[in-house]
Amino acid sequence: MATEGSVYSGMPAGELGTEGWEKPWSGTNGGSCVEAKRLPDGSVAFRQSRDPEGPALVYSREEMIVFLEGAKSGRADFLVA
Repeated sequence: MATEGSVYSGMPAGELGTEGWEKPWSGTNGGSCVEAKRLPDGSVAFRQSRDPEGPALVYSREEMIVFLEGAKSGRADFLVA
């Protein structure tokens, strides 16, 4: 498993272990979901559920706060408009 200093965006999600991945939301897309995992340093990793060994996108706690606040206020609505 990756050590704290070796975690980076784009790394193979499998290196982050198999435990702790959750599907915070799921749609009617045939089981293809985004899974998220909170890492020990407070950052968050995302992976594609159909490719659990594929790349993980890793965001710092601060980046996640800004993103979630923006999404809640409608600033990301353009992504699905």
